[in-house]
Amino acid sequence: MYTRRNPHGPSSPADSRADDAAARTSSAADWGLLLLRLTFGLLMAAHGAQKLFGVFGGDGLTATGRAFASLGYRPGKVFALIGSLSEFLGGLGLALGLLTPLAAAAVIGVMINAMVTVTAAHGLWETDGGVEYNVSIAVVALAVAAIGPGRLSVDRFLPWGRGGWAEAALALVLGGVGAAITLGL
Repeated sequence: MYTRRNPHGPSSPADSRADDAAARTSSAADWGLLLLRLTFGLLMAAHGAQKLFGVFGGDGLTATGRAFASLGYRPGKVFALIGSLSEFLGGLGLALGLLTPLAAAAVIGVMINAMVTVTAAHGLWETDGGVEYNVSIAVVALAVAAIGPGRLSVDRFLPWGRGGWAEAALALVLGGVGAAITLGL
């Protein structure tokens, strides 16, 4: 549905009612963004749950901790818990559209760590073990922060619910700082 918007506000009560009705209906973009958030966010949450709880074919926290220790993270289980919770809670946040910039930052931070410690040495393409997949995940999380979670989200009533440059910058900076701290320890 296309509604002509007057940037100076409604010029008549009828225009005001039309704007109010358009604001209450959801568009294909709203539903498309919900589909993207749910698919991406729930898959990220499930990926974290594999590491945390050993579900969906995952190895659980103890084995994930050993894998983190083999990458140089000490103590491995603590860093596995941080990374797994970042994926799990970040994914749930993105799926629900809840605290979207922080959820995106959590996912971005984990992907930066994965790139630096595992995939960067193998180039770009996933077929060679490269960063392709990690970059894609980080960019989707950043894009959701920039676009905003949409009308069909918990954040829609909150100041950051519309997305924007500040929200995208916050997600990128917090994700980068979190990754840098983790890599520096």
